[in-house]
Amino acid sequence: MNMMPQTVVTPASPRIIAERPIKISARDVNVYYGEKHAIKHLSIDIPDRAVSSFIGPSGCGKSTFLRSINRMNDTIPSCRVTGDIKIDEQNIYDRDLDVVQLRAKVGMVFQKPNPFPKSIFENVAYGPRIHGLATGKTDLEELVVNALKKASLFEEVKDRLAAPGTGLSGGQQQRLCIARAIAVNPQVILMDEPCSALDPIATARIEELIDELRQNYCIVIVTHSMQQAARVSQLTAFFHLGNLVEFGDTDEVFATPQEKRTQDYITGRFG
Repeated sequence: MNMMPQTVVTPASPRIIAERPIKISARDVNVYYGEKHAIKHLSIDIPDRAVSSFIGPSGCGKSTFLRSINRMNDTIPSCRVTGDIKIDEQNIYDRDLDVVQLRAKVGMVFQKPNPFPKSIFENVAYGPRIHGLATGKTDLEELVVNALKKASLFEEVKDRLAAPGTGLSGGQQQRLCIARAIAVNPQVILMDEPCSALDPIATARIEELIDELRQNYCIVIVTHSMQQAARVSQLTAFFHLGNLVEFGDTDEVFATPQEKRTQDYITGRFG
């Protein structure tokens, strides 16, 4: 068997991390799908109010780790997670933790826009309503409007809030999904290739939005586009074969990577 030397990246302190408090902290995290070891001994610190991008070839573990941050892997019977993942020093795999509350705190935006088959208003109102965040109709309307404004969508839909969310363009639908995530007052927003189904104009709008949102949220984005990672993120993590190979300030990872595998991927030698 060809045994590749294992790389364990210890939680370093890139410049951005030195400037901002740590929001997500992972130590010796392993993720298994049955016998497949998908994430291997991963340790990382992810700061608040910044965008951290996960890059790497398909099947390298970046989306698997992203889904571990809000326990979406719990829905896969064969999946097993070991190690610690903490948000604000609380272990999210603690048996006493309410997973529903965790997923309100840690919002998720998927690769393909997935608005509910409801009106634009009801798409955004759904979360606050089930979590009891609004005390009445006026309060709920204010929450919805504020979420749509934060997602840079309100001006485009303010006159048709009763229209179906599925009738919006692809880029608008993705911003609606971001508004839906924001509406429950999360602290972390996870994005799994949020622009891969969008055209270049819609992609640029989402990237602008991500840059605006990082002022108030911890954002983690999985992307296949190294150009996108370079444009939107302050920190970049490179994954390969289930290992976190390198994690650091984005400009340094792309300009002067510390690991040969990172250099080879960025220069197109594999991946």
